[in-house]
Amino acid sequence: EEVLSAEWVRSVDEAIRQLRYAAYVKRVPHSIEWRCAQIAQIERFLSDNKQALLDALSADLHKNSREGSMELAGSMIECKVALKGLTKEGWADPVPVDSKGRGEARIQAQPLGVMLIITPWNVPTMCVKAIVGAIAAGNCVLLKPSELSVQTSRLLAAKLNDYVDRSCVAVIEGAVSETTYLLQQKWDHIFYTGNSSVARIVMGAAAEHLTPVTLELGGKSPCIIDIEADLEATARRVVGGKFMNCGQVCIAPDYVLVHQDAESAFIDHAKKALAEFYGADPYNSPDYGRIIHQRHVLRLRNLLQGIGKDLIIMGGEPNVQERYMPPHILRLGALSPSNSSLRLPVMSEEIFGPILPVLTYTDLHQAVAYVGSQPKPLALYLFSTNTQHQELVLNRTTSGGMCINDVLVHTTTPGLPFGGVGESGMGAYFGKASFDAFSHHRSVLTIPTRVDPDIRYPPVTATKQKIIRMATGTPQKPAPAN
Repeated sequence: EEVLSAEWVRSVDEAIRQLRYAAYVKRVPHSIEWRCAQIAQIERFLSDNKQALLDALSADLHKNSREGSMELAGSMIECKVALKGLTKEGWADPVPVDSKGRGEARIQAQPLGVMLIITPWNVPTMCVKAIVGAIAAGNCVLLKPSELSVQTSRLLAAKLNDYVDRSCVAVIEGAVSETTYLLQQKWDHIFYTGNSSVARIVMGAAAEHLTPVTLELGGKSPCIIDIEADLEATARRVVGGKFMNCGQVCIAPDYVLVHQDAESAFIDHAKKALAEFYGADPYNSPDYGRIIHQRHVLRLRNLLQGIGKDLIIMGGEPNVQERYMPPHILRLGALSPSNSSLRLPVMSEEIFGPILPVLTYTDLHQAVAYVGSQPKPLALYLFSTNTQHQELVLNRTTSGGMCINDVLVHTTTPGLPFGGVGESGMGAYFGKASFDAFSHHRSVLTIPTRVDPDIRYPPVTATKQKIIRMATGTPQKPAPAN
C-alpha cells in the first residue's frame, strides 16, 4: 500500500477542519441565499469550461462531443432544477403536519453537515449532480473524483474551487490509499458511485462511525424484448444505449432476453444499427469510445474466453495498448437450466463494456422468472406494445428503475429519482430526491403552556383512569368473580 506524504495528510486534515468549521460553527451553508449563489456558480463553471470539459472527456474515454454535451447538459439542468426548488417550490420550507390538536407540528429539513462524495470514472462530470444536491440541502462537500478519469479529475481539482466557496467545498485527488484515508475520517454522509466490491469497503468504513451512505452501483440490467415489439426501433434503441460510451454506463442493457421467434430479426436489425452508427470498422469511428484503462480491456477479453466462435455473431480483436474493445454480439441460446452459457462469466458478472449477450425465451413468464432469480438490477428494460405484458413485468420484477420501450432515458426525466435496490445500491438522487438524500427531516412539535392538564401527571386516580378509558375507547375491566 502506498505511503501517503505528510504534506498531503496535513492539507487534507486542514481542508476537513475548514469544512467542519463552516458547517458546524459558522453554519455558512444554512443560508438559502448562499446555497443558490453556489449552485449558480457551479452552473457558470460548467458553462465557462464546457470545451475544456469536453476535451477532458474525450481524452479519458474518447467520448464524442454529443455524448459529452449530453453529460454536461444533465448537470446544468440539475442546477436549474435545484435553484427552482429552493426559490419557488419551497424545498427547504417546513412541512406542516396535522397534530390532531396537540400543538403546531412540522417537518423541517436540516443539513446533515459535511459530505464525502466519491465519484465514478465513466461519467466523471456527473459528480456535479451530487454536489448540487448536497449544497441545495445546506451541506459542505469534499469531492473525491476518480483517479482513472485523469484529465477530468485534474480539471475539476484545478477549476471548480475558482467558482465556489473554498471554505465549504473542497476537491481532493488521489487513488486507493488517499481514498482509504478519507474513508477513515468521520463524515455526516458518504455518497459513493461505483462497483459493489468497493461499495462494501465504503459501507464497512462508514459503519465505524455509524455514517449513513448513498450507494449508486450497477449490476446486470436485463432487457426483455416481447414478440409484439417493433424490432427495428427496439434494436436501434438497445444498440444506441448499450454501446454508448463503449458500454461503460451503469444502466446500459447488460443482456437481452428476446422471444425465440424474434431473435433472428432482432440480431439482424442490431447488426445494421451498429454499422449505421459506427461504420464498417468502429475503430475508425469518431463516435465510438474507448475503455477507460488497459486492465479493463483485459478484463473484457477474459469475459469472452470459453465462448465458442459460433456464438460470437459480431466481434473482433481488442487493442489493449489503445484501449479499444470492438462491439460484440453473442448468441447464447435458449433460457434453459441445461444451457451451459448461463454459467459463463459473461452471464454472471456485470459486463460494463461493449459486449451484448442475447438469449431466447418461449414464454414471457420464463423471462420474468429468470430476472427474478438474479440480484436486483439498477435498471430493467422491456420492449412491448402489449399493456398486459407491460403490467406483468412491472408487477413481478424489482429494479432500481424501469423503462418501457426505450433505454437510459428514464434517468434524464425530470422528477424521477435515480437509485438502486439491493445489490444495485441504496438511496436515490436527482432533483428533489438529492435534496432529501442529503437532509435530515427533523420532526418538530410546539406545544403551548397555557393549558397543563393534571391528568398527565401522577398520582393515578380512579377519576383519571375513567377519563383515559373514555378518551382511548378502552373498556372498563370487569370486576373479578367471587
